Amino acid sequence: MAATETKTKPTEATREKVYFRSGEDRCAAWFYPGTNGACVVMGAGLAVTKEPGTDPFAARFNEAGFSVLAFDYRRLGESGGSPRQVVRLGDQQEDFGNAVEFARTLPEVDPAKVAIWGFSASGGHVFPVAARDPKLGAAIAVSALADGPAAAPSAFRHTTPLSGLRITGRGILDGIGDLLGRDPLLVPLAGERGTVASLTTPDSLNGSRALNPGNRYPDWQQEVSAWSGLRLGFYRPARYAPRVACPLLVLAADQDGVAPAGPVIKAGERAPRGEVAKIPGGHYEPFLDGHERAVEIQLEFLRRHLVD
Repeated sequence: MAATETKTKPTEATREKVYFRSGEDRCAAWFYPGTNGACVVMGAGLAVTKEPGTDPFAARFNEAGFSVLAFDYRRLGESGGSPRQVVRLGDQQEDFGNAVEFARTLPEVDPAKVAIWGFSASGGHVFPVAARDPKLGAAIAVSALADGPAAAPSAFRHTTPLSGLRITGRGILDGIGDLLGRDPLLVPLAGERGTVASLTTPDSLNGSRALNPGNRYPDWQQEVSAWSGLRLGFYRPARYAPRVACPLLVLAADQDGVAPAGPVIKAGERAPRGEVAKIPGGHYEPFLDGHERAVEIQLEFLRRHLVD
């Protein structure tokens, strides 16, 4: 452990920079030591680094006594791995599992009281990661991408024929280039309709305002390889929901224009110990006006299953 930092935004909290191995690389994480023995391991959304993707919730969980481990996936942020800005779904699930195993070794953490938390694409990862780890104490999926094919029609409705062809072509070229060892072809995470971006739905444009207000995190590279974005259209992590043995909270935004609420609600209902909570608003509402309500719902769930 090294590099203790005192945060001033959004709350005062002390956290330490820590590292763990995943595959052949090293992942970077912030560890917030808690007081109640429980720990929440947190993964951010698609190509989002740990600070913009977890800071607001991590600080609140830590204030409530929970330890928190918020990490960067390989090839993103401060973690190792190349090529950069490439999202490989299987590798990210492996990173998540390795983060959990690392959290269990920390002296402040009771290994039986570890939960996982994911937002958006990482919310989708929660299902397979939890299904493979029967020792988890709890799991939370927020605005989760539970079914890529179900989200694809909305994405295509908010693009033009020309931009749809351009992003598809760029994604295919990027996929071929990845096989040949070439540098990735990057696209913005979000853009206006008619532009070449990973998402062009109106809801997706709220991402920077929600996660990076006032450019609080200027080092966050808001781009992803074109092939990575296309692959999410085929990602169906909700199929693991019936195999999740631990208590699972699904927090859905009822007007989500990025990851539709219907599939993730169904996934929560299919989990043996699933619980579903809904808030009004779009994909990023848990970071915006709905933040306080989202925090309350999640803390009540965590206390009930990990502390009380």
